[in-house]
Amino acid sequence: MHSHKNHPFHLVEISPWPILGAFGAMITMMGLIKWFHFFSTNLFFLGMIILLLVMYQWWRDVTREGTFQGLHTYQVTMGLRWGMILFITSEIFFFLSFFWSFFHNSLSPNIELGMNWPPQGIEPFNPIQIPLLNTLILLTSGLTVTWAHHSLMENDMNQMTHSLTLTVLLGIYFSILQGYEYMEAPFTIADTTYGSSFFMATGFHGIHVIIGTTFLLICLIRHLNNHFSSIHHFGFEAAAWYWHFVDVVWLFLYISIYWWGS
Repeated sequence: MHSHKNHPFHLVEISPWPILGAFGAMITMMGLIKWFHFFSTNLFFLGMIILLLVMYQWWRDVTREGTFQGLHTYQVTMGLRWGMILFITSEIFFFLSFFWSFFHNSLSPNIELGMNWPPQGIEPFNPIQIPLLNTLILLTSGLTVTWAHHSLMENDMNQMTHSLTLTVLLGIYFSILQGYEYMEAPFTIADTTYGSSFFMATGFHGIHVIIGTTFLLICLIRHLNNHFSSIHHFGFEAAAWYWHFVDVVWLFLYISIYWWGS
């Protein structure tokens, strides 16, 4: 069929991955509810395994289409670019809701919070300890991912490998430090609106860091398999955009919640 088409657009083949992905997401959600109510994680992990397997197969198909079958024409790539731009825009508004909630509560703390921010009895984190280190880690990773992009555009595959590997390691390091910070936290998500705002905003950002690190790791594997060239690498470019977005959100989180809010 593709050999007879007279347009530059890619008509996606029939694929089982959307329905199986939705099925995996449903099981994961049901598993979360079972975990919270019955303290059993087996259904949650089953859903996660299904999701990971579907993600692997789906990414494999998209990689084949773009890299080996030549289906990602200029028009298709422009569509992917706009799709990524609109997705990041939606993510900005997603985080905007958390910042709105935080500033609504912190700028006019009501009598239930002791007319004080942080609320009475809450001991906030010291912003110049782990939070500052995490800020430096993410800013450095922003530099290394830009270094990787420029290396790729200049066909310096050796530097691309080094800089992208460094970015992935910094992402993993950030997640480990945030996990340690959560374990040492002197308050929980149930402790007033401060705990809710803190763990919702930083927790969702942490999930985005894990997703971004995975995105960059896939790009590193693809790079090592020679899937990218200086003129054909939108998969990596999208990952770099996403990583810069994660960086900027963290700067706002650090300045508002960790530093100003403490």
